[in-house]
Amino acid sequence: MSELELNCPLPLQYDRIVMAHGGGGRLMQQLLDTLIQPVFSNPLLDQKHDSAVFAINGSKIAFTTDSYVVKPLFFPGGDIGKLAVCGTVNDLAMSGARPLYLSCALIIEEGFPIEDLQRIMESMRRAAEQAGVLIVTGDTKVVEKGKGDGVFINTAGIGLVDNTIDIIPSRIQAGDSILLNSDLARHGIAVMLEREGLNFEHQIESDCADLSGLVRELLAAGIDIHCLRDLTRGGLAAALIELAATARQHIEISEAALPINSNVKSACEILGFDPVYIANEGAFIAFVPEAQTEQALSVLRRHPLGRQACRIGEVKSTHLRGMVTLENVMGVSRIMDLFNGEQLPRIC
Repeated sequence: MSELELNCPLPLQYDRIVMAHGGGGRLMQQLLDTLIQPVFSNPLLDQKHDSAVFAINGSKIAFTTDSYVVKPLFFPGGDIGKLAVCGTVNDLAMSGARPLYLSCALIIEEGFPIEDLQRIMESMRRAAEQAGVLIVTGDTKVVEKGKGDGVFINTAGIGLVDNTIDIIPSRIQAGDSILLNSDLARHGIAVMLEREGLNFEHQIESDCADLSGLVRELLAAGIDIHCLRDLTRGGLAAALIELAATARQHIEISEAALPINSNVKSACEILGFDPVYIANEGAFIAFVPEAQTEQALSVLRRHPLGRQACRIGEVKSTHLRGMVTLENVMGVSRIMDLFNGEQLPRIC
């Protein structure tokens, strides 16, 4: 297990960074909450949203950044280049922004094949073109062989938010419906099967996609979206747990309502994974007023990325503030919690 020395004590049960990479585990959440967040604490960061939204000369700007360390670099349905563009575009979209510009920073390991790098760059170009964004700045570093695991990519993104839009976790309120646009766990399972060389009867492809167009259609239809969150590292469970804690609301979802591809479900059962904790790259949840549920679902289902849209739960007015409960098919509810680590590391 690789470790990274810190120059100050880490207020966790460890004094070194352990394999808590990704955003979906309890250790990573502790790292963020106890060491990183307090150091940089400010009103924008403390909203704990996918993007920071702020005003400049009367215009609302959304700004976000993310790093991509997926292994393998190429997988069914995508690659690290497509993932880097779509992931950052989606983070902007979750704030209601229209994505405009991206940066691209590459950390390349010495000896990395030029043809693979060309393939990744071309994939990024196509994804950016399809999303209607420009990659306008960047940086490239080469590290010694054995120090970079092929290539790592960081992308930052800037978008514009309409002044009438206010999509943030603090707007989540009791009575909200929770809508999901697509099926769960496809990205994480596709990457894991490719990594391990496992073959199933039907190939499972990542759901990696640009969600910004779908969000724009919801906004154009006049849906009063209270909050959005894409279901990347840690999957649906991590997203809900983080939002419940931030908004101090009780979220309840129905296990029977969750759409899971039959092949993905079979793979999870065989391998012992829980699909609600597995990453997606083309799925998001939307918190909307109960009265607009059917209208929002109708809009979602008209779009190719929303054909499986459904209502998976609601925000409840109970004493369980800050918690997420999952009601199973027998009508029994249990509290959901984060794992210490992640089921599947290195998938985003």
